[in-house]
Amino acid sequence: MATVRQVQVTFDCANPERVARFWCEVLGYVVPPPPPGFESWDEYDRAQPPERQGSAFACVDPTGAGPRLFFQRVPEGKVVKNRVHLDVRVGTGLVGEERLAALEAECARLLPLGATRGQLLLADEENESCLNMQDVEGNEFCLD
Repeated sequence: MATVRQVQVTFDCANPERVARFWCEVLGYVVPPPPPGFESWDEYDRAQPPERQGSAFACVDPTGAGPRLFFQRVPEGKVVKNRVHLDVRVGTGLVGEERLAALEAECARLLPLGATRGQLLLADEENESCLNMQDVEGNEFCLD
């Protein structure tokens, strides 16, 4: 039986580079170097056939610990809630007002980047508080 060693998370979107750069800011990820023989991703992109230009972009965790995020252009727009989403763990280990403050502070940082605030779900008997958000193309994620 094969062992999975790495996971990549793929986003369908209209503008791969825009969404990738948003997630770089959210997670502290970076754009990897362009393929050998190209000075920049723009140069690489211009070398592609016109229909493939701007069709994909990626970002990676500079520490190598997190999964690679890949963004691919699709023709259809987003019409329903995501079945899978990212939880951005900004309140790990925090409870009560301290956790709420961490969630609100991160929300305030992300709004100028193009994020949209969603519903704040307050702690109950089973779960700590979290804050629903959307990225620059409406993909749901949680501040957790």
